[in-house]
Amino acid sequence: MAATPPTGFSIPRAPSPSGSRPRHSLNSSFSFGPQPLLSSLADTTTSGVSNHKSLFDPSRSVLQTSPVRSPRISRRTKTTGSRHPLANDTTDVFQDDADDEGDEDAPEWGVVERMRLWRHDALMQHLYDSASFWGDKILSWTNDPNDAFWLAQTFFLKHEYSRAERLLTRPFPALTPRPPAATNGAFQPPFAPASNAKGKGREMPPPSPGGGSLGDTLAPGVQRLPVGPGEMIDVAIQFDEGVSRLVDMSVACRYLAAQCQMRQGKWNDALEMLGETNPFRGGAEAGLEPDGGIKIEASMCNLRGLLMLKLNRGDQAKHCFMEALALDVRCYEAFEHLVNGEMMTPEEEWQFVQALAYREQIPSDAEFVRLIYVSRLRKYKHSDEQALVRRQLVEDYNLGDNPDVLFSFADALFTQLRWADCFAVTSRILGLTDVHKNTMPLHIACMYHLKHLNPKLFLLAHELVDREPENAISWYAVGIWYMCIGKYQEARTYFSKTSLMDPRFAPAWIAFAHAFSFEGEHEHAVTAYSTCARLYTGSHLPLMFVGMEHIILMNRQQAEEALLAANHMCEADPLLFNERGVMAFMNEDYETAARLFEAAIELAQVVQTSQSAWVPTFLNLGTSLRRLNRLPEAKAAYQRVLEIDYRNVEALSFMGVTLHLMGNTEAAIVKYHEALSIQPINGYVLELLDMALEASADMGPFGAKGPPGGEENWEKQMREHRDKGRGKQVAQEMSSIEEDTSM
Repeated sequence: MAATPPTGFSIPRAPSPSGSRPRHSLNSSFSFGPQPLLSSLADTTTSGVSNHKSLFDPSRSVLQTSPVRSPRISRRTKTTGSRHPLANDTTDVFQDDADDEGDEDAPEWGVVERMRLWRHDALMQHLYDSASFWGDKILSWTNDPNDAFWLAQTFFLKHEYSRAERLLTRPFPALTPRPPAATNGAFQPPFAPASNAKGKGREMPPPSPGGGSLGDTLAPGVQRLPVGPGEMIDVAIQFDEGVSRLVDMSVACRYLAAQCQMRQGKWNDALEMLGETNPFRGGAEAGLEPDGGIKIEASMCNLRGLLMLKLNRGDQAKHCFMEALALDVRCYEAFEHLVNGEMMTPEEEWQFVQALAYREQIPSDAEFVRLIYVSRLRKYKHSDEQALVRRQLVEDYNLGDNPDVLFSFADALFTQLRWADCFAVTSRILGLTDVHKNTMPLHIACMYHLKHLNPKLFLLAHELVDREPENAISWYAVGIWYMCIGKYQEARTYFSKTSLMDPRFAPAWIAFAHAFSFEGEHEHAVTAYSTCARLYTGSHLPLMFVGMEHIILMNRQQAEEALLAANHMCEADPLLFNERGVMAFMNEDYETAARLFEAAIELAQVVQTSQSAWVPTFLNLGTSLRRLNRLPEAKAAYQRVLEIDYRNVEALSFMGVTLHLMGNTEAAIVKYHEALSIQPINGYVLELLDMALEASADMGPFGAKGPPGGEENWEKQMREHRDKGRGKQVAQEMSSIEEDTSM
């Protein structure tokens, strides 16, 4: 009896799992017809499925069951009458057989062949109920594992995962017995090989004249297989060989069964079905056939990584995704989980993606795939190389209006804190695709930072909830709207709902922690950020936010540890340099603080970021330089802030303090008055103004400069002024006496 191979079972060396299958038309890329599976298995072994290790080969995981010829009628001749454009049939998936449609000598097709084509059309037109209905009848007649596989695929597309799993794990005949000698009126048994049969030879017999059914006229020696909880035990008793489950016959069936189990939440069972490690490791060739398709071995590694995430085994999941990409660079799902899940640091991402075997696996498209992957990496480092990549995608590959390429531009602008520019690009993307999974978080974040767009965010959140209530991003937008109006408790409610709907949605976890921080619940914020750090082990942002919260709580040691850990993961984030400078300033290491603030400004200029976003860093730099008594440099830093925002109260007040320390009290008083004109009730500035006025009064009318021309010249001028004043007074008195005398 064939059983499920245990975890870690050995697999002999086999060729590449992709196989080599031509793709001349759609009907040859999908498998909907006779059964070469059993023939391929029979070529490998003649002892049933007893040697299941040689059968469980990913090279034979693609079930080719397409009809050889199309049974459709010949195309109608064109008519001169006008027809609706949609009435023109230009999507026949069997076009490559058009030359044979008029062949009158072609054999007639049977009911099974016709129903397989019905199943094919139903699947292509998303009529899954029709496909499952006709596929079920086909399977009852043929008992063919190929038909069972495609019926299971139909159940999966219908989200009937339990039915699909049951079909894949029930016993099926692995080898077909030889048919009895052909006689007049005889029929083929359900298990008979029919890969090359045509016409009535493939068609199931009609009901018997006596009213019996097909089940009453089974071929001699063929019995129905047992079902129920002990089915495999009963099979072992009744049949020595020739019976197995689909999951033991084909890797494709095993992969599909694991998919069904994962959808049902049976994660451990699915992992047992796949194995905790890749059983084909070391047995697959590095190269691929040009049309070989995506390796199912890589798909299995990707699914294994998803199951590891479900079981909170993040490190193993990371290695599974990396192995999937190493096996086949076309497995984009694995790349997306690595990048969107931030499982690697920016430098690790860069090195890993650059080292993938593009030319060995896809020599014709190697450069394009490399460029499109590099454009999706984080933008903290290698900004020049990534800018060149985006330019190549636009100019050389004409992808200037592709949503994914535009998202790369938007992501770079968002990293540079250029909210308005990023919003313009994201608006273009959403105009093209309506909803873009990667773009929506950036679009919503830009609407949060640009305050004049907050009302538009309100409308967008309502639209998303009405249109896509099952999408996590819809409720994330609602939570961000509540953040805009300061209702942080309600915001956390919707962020929690978003995380339940999509546990791997990083923006919701970060925003959930931000809501605690904005509300002043810094200890809860530290806990939330720490959870983010455990979920996204390749991102430095949660650790940086933890350090910022510890700075507020005055936990200097914990803050420094968190910031150093974040710097170890990403040493190219200007914001991280700013926070480390704040930490050094708190430790009264002003020299280090000034150096870190200067490094942050330099990095921000390298990436051409928005200058207004770095106003606090310029203020911090000026304050550190002022503490070091480097007053001219501090004055220049404050002046830079006033060039960006001439109404910045902090810059005006700090400029006044610097001028006051430089001895220019009158200029300091002017700056204090400018600050108070913007913010009249500012106790700090009022106190500084009082000090400046008192100092000015103590220094006299001329302050520290003294009278113009020196003390002696000043005394001479004052005597002359007094003498002139006395002369005028005497003259006035004499004139008044003369007037009195005349009267």
